Amino acid sequence: MSPGYSTAPDDACLDIREVLNRVGDKWSLLVVGALDGGPRRFNDLRRNIHGVSQRMLTLTLRLLERDGLVTRTVFATVPPSVEYQLTPLGRTLIEPVRALSQWARQHRDEIRAARAQFDGQAVNETVSARQPALDVVEA
Repeated sequence: MSPGYSTAPDDACLDIREVLNRVGDKWSLLVVGALDGGPRRFNDLRRNIHGVSQRMLTLTLRLLERDGLVTRTVFATVPPSVEYQLTPLGRTLIEPVRALSQWARQHRDEIRAARAQFDGQAVNETVSARQPALDVVEA
């Protein structure tokens, strides 16, 4: 086991797992990245985070707010407008998110090649498993 890592289910491990689950999920990373440039309104976030549903964006923003990473500000306009922005704690995520994004861009071709090789092997194994064994009978 690597130094600093434990499989013991103590409180620290559970806390770390919760934090990593939050900041490591697909939508949270994209929201944090989108908020890097400053405060944004909900619909602006939704338009710029491709593939996210209204429900998923709402849930993600609420959970990020709960964890102290995002603030929600409601403006008394008609209709009311809401803006989201990173808290000082949330801003500390920008550097790791950028590093992870850079790593993904640098290695995407290798990852695609590995997936294609793996998927090809899986297909070949499946086809082989489906074909009945042929007994060779000598005459």
